[in-house]
Amino acid sequence: MNVDELVSAAFREQAADSVPAPPYFAERVLAVRRRRRTRRIASVAVATVAAIAVAVGVPRLTGGGDDVRPASEMNRSSIIAHPGQTPPRDLVAAGGTALAAYYVQNRVEKSAKVAVNGRTYSLLDQRTGKYVRTTKWSYVSVAPGMRTAAVLEKSLPARRIGLLDLLTGRIERWIPVDHGVASAEFSSDGRKLVATTYAKDPGLTYKVNYDADGDGKKNDWSTPFGTSERTGFCVVDLGSGKSSWSGVTDTQDLNARQDFAFSHDDQLVYSGLTTTPGTQFYDLQGNKAATPANEKHLSWFVEARLSPNGRLGAGDFAGGAKTTASEIIDPRTGKRIAKVHGQQLLAWADDKRLIAWDIAPGTNEFHNRLVLVTIGSDTVVPLSGFRKGNDGAGGRWTPVFAKR
Repeated sequence: MNVDELVSAAFREQAADSVPAPPYFAERVLAVRRRRRTRRIASVAVATVAAIAVAVGVPRLTGGGDDVRPASEMNRSSIIAHPGQTPPRDLVAAGGTALAAYYVQNRVEKSAKVAVNGRTYSLLDQRTGKYVRTTKWSYVSVAPGMRTAAVLEKSLPARRIGLLDLLTGRIERWIPVDHGVASAEFSSDGRKLVATTYAKDPGLTYKVNYDADGDGKKNDWSTPFGTSERTGFCVVDLGSGKSSWSGVTDTQDLNARQDFAFSHDDQLVYSGLTTTPGTQFYDLQGNKAATPANEKHLSWFVEARLSPNGRLGAGDFAGGAKTTASEIIDPRTGKRIAKVHGQQLLAWADDKRLIAWDIAPGTNEFHNRLVLVTIGSDTVVPLSGFRKGNDGAGGRWTPVFAKR
């Protein structure tokens, strides 16, 4: 049987079983390419069937450790919660979204006047379903499907991007870039990355002789505000490993770290501004672009942004510092459609439910936990325990979500 016949037979089996191809097919094919490379499969026909086998859910042709199913697939429960854990030790998920990693902030003093605000990550180990602390990476982004993470080494800006296999814990490939990068975010289909380039580490912070954090004490550490060392962005095609860099000369009205991310349809990139209009979009060649109609009224600092179907937008909190309500808006008009519990909307679980930070009644923003909220319902489902304090030592951790 030749390759064409093998392919045809595989698709006939798919049709007979009525099993649809899974989401994030590109990442599954990447996983097959990894196995093919490491085991050096001799037959092109066998490699082709292996790729199709992953897509339609039939047994894989390769054996060994790579056959282990990721923990995020083994447990497909609609809600996986650990309200007694902060930070979480075991997988947290809701709907189509999971907590893929989290990090705590840390400051490393380089001299008496200069330090770097960095991150220490804990990543989901897909073999065990537990979060494992690592000090290797300065930045982590997790692909849809949660089998691969884009990672940057400690020294920023970095000259290469690593693709980390979350099942094996090994770097499968390094992608070199021509300009130093300090972030890397996946497109919604997992096929591309947008990596923000900087001339200097955006985590640099400096000693000042005034009270920068409002605690009544002088001699604080402070990061620059209103300007940035950002130079542009790279768009990386993960299939070929090729990247194209676009210089963006706008450095005013930015935080020191002001990273780019893809628009909802992956056709543009955007970043936040510290002044009106609040967000600026660019085409993939670095030219300023008009804001998409369905993202016009979204704020860059409200992380949930558009619902999966693109019809609803996550709005800002609706009230003062102790409120537990946020807005759901029409993203085209900005009109409030509903209010839901939650101090800050972080990610959509599906088109009706969101993951949010929610503060404990009678406390403040420094005592909050992950919850699942539902539009049109007062039901609040705790997903994690309460964070405490306003720094890493006090129990502050920042979630990183991905589609599962």
